[in-house]
Amino acid sequence: MPKKPTPDTPPPESASPLPNAVKDSAQQIWLAGLGAFAKAQEEGSKMFEGLVRDGLGMQRKTQAAAEEKLNEASHRLTDVASGLAAKAGGQWDKLENIFEGRVAKAVQNLGMPSLADIDALNTRLDAMQKTLDALVRQSTAKPAAKKATVKTAGKTAGKTAANAATRKTLAKHPAAPKK
Repeated sequence: MPKKPTPDTPPPESASPLPNAVKDSAQQIWLAGLGAFAKAQEEGSKMFEGLVRDGLGMQRKTQAAAEEKLNEASHRLTDVASGLAAKAGGQWDKLENIFEGRVAKAVQNLGMPSLADIDALNTRLDAMQKTLDALVRQSTAKPAAKKATVKTAGKTAGKTAANAATRKTLAKHPAAPKK
């Protein structure tokens, strides 16, 4: 009886060339795979570095494009905000003018003098004060008999000017009707 091969003993060589051809082919495939792996390792690091460089270039381009778009959007928003601020300012000015007009009308209806009326009255009072001061200086230079005449003239001039200013103010702003 022929001997059966055991796991410890190698199988007997067969007389057929097919198993040897398969063995050689498998050995060549294995070596080709190892060669491809070695070549991939060599070229892989070069390829990896090239991909990193390409990736950096692409990243820079996309960042530049993104920044450009961001700046463009920022400028558009600034323009829109400026336009809105200008419109709001114009509306505020209109509102302020309306308010001032209504307040002026209410003050006029109450018979109160305006700022222009008060300024005119102050100007007239200043002129009267200067005239009075000039009369006083003249009176101190003249004898005592003429002093009484100057004082009377000064009082009369002051009363006349004050009455004229009051009449003018009342003419511009008649008193409100009594209820």
